[in-house]
Amino acid sequence: MKVLIVEDDEIIREGLKFALLQENYEVLSAAGVSEALEQIQNCRDIGFYLLDIMLPDGDGYQVCREIRRNSSAPILFLTACEDEVHTVMALEQGADDYICKPFRIRELLARMKAILRRTSAQGGGLEQIVQVGKNQVNLQTGRVYSDKEEIILTAMEYKLLLIFLNHRGQTLSRSQILEGIWDEAGDFVNDNTLSVYMKRLRKKLGDTADGQIIRTVRGIGYRME
Repeated sequence: MKVLIVEDDEIIREGLKFALLQENYEVLSAAGVSEALEQIQNCRDIGFYLLDIMLPDGDGYQVCREIRRNSSAPILFLTACEDEVHTVMALEQGADDYICKPFRIRELLARMKAILRRTSAQGGGLEQIVQVGKNQVNLQTGRVYSDKEEIILTAMEYKLLLIFLNHRGQTLSRSQILEGIWDEAGDFVNDNTLSVYMKRLRKKLGDTADGQIIRTVRGIGYRME
């Protein structure tokens, strides 16, 4: 799998490159926005992105938005910013997760593997094609369509969708949902970020007041109709 590292700190960039090569990833790298966009344009089969937020010629959000125009490949932000605003902004732009500097390489690799597991997750014993509102979910390929146009979901959004499909008609508490997306590197999944993921998923599925797909059950949680 090809991984693109977008990081202006050469020491961090080269350290990540070395670690990923040891894990048998194919690694591309960029030191800024313009270089990253050139890599994205020239290489269409990148399977994972590691993006720094603060870059010399812009920010990682710009790169994230460009990736999400055509790809649902996992995006993990590398940031020294620990405040909630930067976290929410990263998730709103379409990121799957973030990790704060300084971080341990083993933790980063664990996060990457956890995201990749979610990306490849299937729907258990569900039918291969499932109708969700006006959308069709192909559980074999992990793709979602609306009127034959693909809806690009992140790994976390798709994982959330699978949880609701596996418990269709049931009211799930926020705690139950969090448990469903938890893993051994899961202490980064919290109640605040769940709200962001839910908002994004509903918007992409075309969830509106007149045609609710995922209903809010006040004081309890959510239910997929």
